Amino acid sequence: MLATVNPADPDDEETNLLTVPLYHIAGLQAALAAVYGGRTLVVMRQFEPLEWLTLAQTHRVNRAMLVPTMLKRVMDHPKFHEFDLSSLNVITYGAAPMPMEVIRHAIEVFPGARFINAFGQTETASTITMLPPDDHVLEGTPEEIERKLKRLTSIGIPLEDVEVKIVDEDGGPVAQGEVGEIVVRGARMMAGYWQQEAATKDTMRSGWIYTGDMAYQDEDNYIYLSGRAKDFIKRGGEMISPEEVEQVLMSHPQVADAAVIGVVDTEWGEEVRALVVRRSPKSDEAEVDEAALQEYCQERLSSFKRPRSVVFVDDLPRNVMGKVLKRDLREQYGYPIGSKE
Repeated sequence: MLATVNPADPDDEETNLLTVPLYHIAGLQAALAAVYGGRTLVVMRQFEPLEWLTLAQTHRVNRAMLVPTMLKRVMDHPKFHEFDLSSLNVITYGAAPMPMEVIRHAIEVFPGARFINAFGQTETASTITMLPPDDHVLEGTPEEIERKLKRLTSIGIPLEDVEVKIVDEDGGPVAQGEVGEIVVRGARMMAGYWQQEAATKDTMRSGWIYTGDMAYQDEDNYIYLSGRAKDFIKRGGEMISPEEVEQVLMSHPQVADAAVIGVVDTEWGEEVRALVVRRSPKSDEAEVDEAALQEYCQERLSSFKRPRSVVFVDDLPRNVMGKVLKRDLREQYGYPIGSKE
């Protein structure tokens, strides 16, 4: 935190709206940063979009931390444009993958705000990588804008006080652009889990914390998440990133939300199943169906990554930080393709 937050300045007055729970590292860091930075802290008992809009306007909030689902719900609220949110200078997001269309929309409707993507976990004492405000400014030559659009799907670059690597199953470095597990070490990392020696040994190896997050790194050191190691789908020897498929599904204009899981298949080991929340079509459009989504994915993904099954649902189960509960989805929708539920 000391590496990213300036100490309190009596000449600066800022108000921070806290929406995430204090028992989560993101909420705790936001609260401590507010205290260290001398900011006024407005704490929500529980997130609710209309209340968030009301508090942001009433208290002339300058900073806010939102998970992607919260940000989307705020912007989708029918009264969103009735509120004066011009005081917002900084919006930090993280804790769950950010769909491209959500962050692009946010950049449009919050023109006076700078955006920061912060990535980390409790074991790393919060943030280890950051996508700074400059990478959210979609200006420049066509090549520069294209590069920034790609970076919007990343979690940024490592902070100066930590070491971050992408490694294979044996702990060795992977080639640039190749998917591996994010490992991190530094002076502020955890020493281990309290009275859980086995879990500590499984997570910490030779001073490195194995985060369980799969990712790849580009030539400029920007890191792109591919999903949790336990959520990866293994189809016929190929590793499929659920997040990659989800991003494609979410880019469809009639998809409001999507999650991808692997289901047992006798031929390939696992197959890709998509759980999709439809968006209401326009009056002159037909409702999107399974065949249309499969064709849409076929045009944008390698054939083996295309969902072989699409299940339409009313909503996706999420925890308080906006992360989809994949285990719940696997329990409910993990039956083999072609079988009955």
